[in-house]
Amino acid sequence: MALTSLDGNTGIGGLLPGKSDRTIHIGSRAQPPWMVDVGPFPQVPALEMGHMTTCAIEISILFVKQGFATSKAVSKSAIVTGAGQGIGKAIALRLAQDGFDICVNDLEMNSGMVTNVVEDIKALGRKAVPAYGDVSKLPQVEAMVDTSVNQLGPLDVIVANAGIAHVQWAMDAKEADIQRLFEVNFSGVVYSDQAAARQFIKQGSGGKIINAASATKAAVRSFTQSLAMELADHKITVNAYAPGVVDSSMWETIDKGMGEINGLPKGENFQKTKSTITMGRTSVPEDVAKMVSFLASSDSDYVTGQTMLVDGGIAFS
Repeated sequence: MALTSLDGNTGIGGLLPGKSDRTIHIGSRAQPPWMVDVGPFPQVPALEMGHMTTCAIEISILFVKQGFATSKAVSKSAIVTGAGQGIGKAIALRLAQDGFDICVNDLEMNSGMVTNVVEDIKALGRKAVPAYGDVSKLPQVEAMVDTSVNQLGPLDVIVANAGIAHVQWAMDAKEADIQRLFEVNFSGVVYSDQAAARQFIKQGSGGKIINAASATKAAVRSFTQSLAMELADHKITVNAYAPGVVDSSMWETIDKGMGEINGLPKGENFQKTKSTITMGRTSVPEDVAKMVSFLASSDSDYVTGQTMLVDGGIAFS
């Protein structure tokens, strides 16, 4: 793509690799009205610059479907909890590919994995910061949101993905086990949603809350619906995603627990679930990340209070 000025100056000419061969003309200071001509695209005002060479550097043209914008104009940020591995990692990387700067949350004991995710996001050309904390502790969740806003700017999306699994017969469940499950899988979602919603309201520009729900997080579905009604006036949407059988470290834990109950060898319970899936295969984290990508985008602006099943057809709603 050649870059030249309307008055014929070629001092700012150059090629932009990886794009089409359309010529973009930048009006010079001697020739208003400062228009950018991109062939079949509409003409829009160009930024007035003190020097043409500065214009060539600062225009930072990014094509988005049938238009373009400066990188500053499309900057947006998201927090993903439990993002050190598995589904959370896949979501963080997908949102980075979608143009989000990412605050990567997980427990400090998983700092090595978090560091890798942060570096992977930076390699995609986006900003990324770690925010260690336990989502079952409200002060730590609030600190996470503060870290994100202070380092990445206004918050646009939060994905309350963090969760744990504990497999055993209901009658054998201990008080501590039940309490910990609810602290992380439910209270952690509530705290994340609350902290993000307060930030969204403070910013006054709306936002998107996306929660992880599943059979063990049934309470999250009801909470998602209630919060969606409560926050609609603030232009905040609240939705959830419900993964099926996902090939991740969490399912390794589930498989092991089920094996202790039914006696099947390691990996057998995971493989056995294929017969219950309409699509005939178990899921990968990227399957879930694609749904979150939709829920985090403007394409889902008229969707709220919903729990989207991403299970290949195990359950139907």
